Amino acid sequence: MKIQEIRELSDEELHAELERLRRHLFDLRAQAVTEKLEDPSMLKKTRRDIARILTVLREYEMAAGALGERKET
Repeated sequence: MKIQEIRELSDEELHAELERLRRHLFDLRAQAVTEKLEDPSMLKKTRRDIARILTVLREYEMAAGALGERKET
């Protein structure tokens, strides 16, 4: 998933996608332990997608905080 695609998602969609990816990562780790993982690079790709979503969520949080501070002053 590319960063542009992630930024187009709403807040609720981001949280849903984050939960889906975390579950997918859990499943991939289980497959890795049982040696049934077909593509080991999927672990890395999934972790990066999770990090991208968390980064965008944090950006939104920081932007909302900055707007809140400006309104108070």
